[in-house]
Amino acid sequence: MAVNWTKKHITVGGKNDKNPVTALPENIADGKQVFASYCMVCHGLDGQNTGVPFAETISPAVPSLAGSEVQSYTDGQLKWIIENGIYPSGMPPSKGMFSDDDMWRMVLYIRHLPKQGSLGEPPIYGGDAK
Repeated sequence: MAVNWTKKHITVGGKNDKNPVTALPENIADGKQVFASYCMVCHGLDGQNTGVPFAETISPAVPSLAGSEVQSYTDGQLKWIIENGIYPSGMPPSKGMFSDDDMWRMVLYIRHLPKQGSLGEPPIYGGDAK
């Protein structure tokens, strides 16, 4: 689809930026914690929309971060998306909310997502986060 090609190759920056944070278990856990503080409202605790009541009904739908479209971005592009958002989708920018280090750790978490549904539903939606 031309829109996805344009987004991946022109709109989204950071393609060649390398993640300076090593994918150690503690860094992935830190990324999970930061992710759970903000991103889980739209992406669920597991990054796969578990328990998010509107994920499939908005347009465009909230993508599963485990899906091939998201996972095919480079680490630098994922960090760029976290920082700058994607207009006109519902993905908001988080520049100024998180440090660069925190955003890189979120990228690590996105690269190492748990099994779908394994973390329960976000408490904000009355879920049973594990």
